[in-house]
Amino acid sequence: MTTGRLAPSPTGAQHLGNARTYLLAWLSARSQGGTIRLRVEDLDTPRNKPDAVGQLFDDFARLGLDYDGPPVVQSANLDAHVAALESLRRRELVYPCTCTRSDIATAAAAPHAGDEGPPYPGTCAHRCVADAATLGRPYAWRFRVTHSPTFTDGFRGPTAIDLTQAGGDFVVWRSYHAPAYQLAVVVDDAAIGVTEVLRGDDLVPSTPRQLLMYESLNLAAPAFTHVPLVVGTDGRRLAKRHGDTRLQTYWRRGVAPETVLGTLAWSCGWLPAPVPVTARELLPLFTLATVPRTPWVADERWLK
Repeated sequence: MTTGRLAPSPTGAQHLGNARTYLLAWLSARSQGGTIRLRVEDLDTPRNKPDAVGQLFDDFARLGLDYDGPPVVQSANLDAHVAALESLRRRELVYPCTCTRSDIATAAAAPHAGDEGPPYPGTCAHRCVADAATLGRPYAWRFRVTHSPTFTDGFRGPTAIDLTQAGGDFVVWRSYHAPAYQLAVVVDDAAIGVTEVLRGDDLVPSTPRQLLMYESLNLAAPAFTHVPLVVGTDGRRLAKRHGDTRLQTYWRRGVAPETVLGTLAWSCGWLPAPVPVTARELLPLFTLATVPRTPWVADERWLK
């Protein structure tokens, strides 16, 4: 049976773009008779907002995106994260790295576009696990990239990314003694039996890294599907500069959840016009085939 997941982060309010991706993930699993788990990605502690968790629960309830079992809070799974790191350490698949972001940028031959930053130049790759005891300063644990797994994306088809050019060796444990995203998300998804991950295509470069984690930890990898993001009229990812597209703002304005869902369904090609609809009513209409291959440009006029 398919098990999908919704994985919001409490670093801010959920917006229209988040809702579209969550809707696609929910419909994909539910249309197959599968289950949905909710996992709160709260490891980015400095950026977490006090009220964000309560707001995201409210958003999912209003949108009718239900889930199975109790919500899972990522920070509560630290013991499993530590065990995964120890497994990697025992096999010398990671090494201690003392490089800062500025060190990496300085060593790179040319800047690398996007969020990944420049490829890691391998400054600390000569080290072994035992060297950590002699460093005397903060260090992160970095995974040795030996190959770049390819995968068949549920939306994009066959996908290949050369990790040596897209970041290189990557951090799995941060210098302030906390798991990094690539390790934690794999451990946590495996723990709740996730078999399908549908998320925004900004995370395509993360997939081969996570496949390396699944392989190295002897865990079964889910199927991956990446869909285009929602962008503003300037073609850039939704942000404050595009106006207030937070779901909580729509609720305060009196915009009905069915109106939001109808607009999102129309953007995916399931409705001929943005008319009110419930999530359950979209189940027989769901298909990825009609979802545009380009980012959807949000215009607030649709939800006035």
